[in-house]
Amino acid sequence: MFFLGVSGHSLYQRIKRYDKPTEQRQEDDDLQAENRRLKAELKRVSEERDLLKKATAYFARDSD
Repeated sequence: MFFLGVSGHSLYQRIKRYDKPTEQRQEDDDLQAENRRLKAELKRVSEERDLLKKATAYFARDSD
């Protein structure tokens, strides 16, 4: 279903979001931002860990 170029899902999501009080919306936004930040940090730390594992294996093999 489209109404003025907006899908039913988009309309539902807007109603769901703006039906909440402003304070609740702000809290939800803050939680989502924190979640995005933590996911990005987890990805970075995981990549660093993987790189360190590879370096450790390389130098352990090289020293034999």
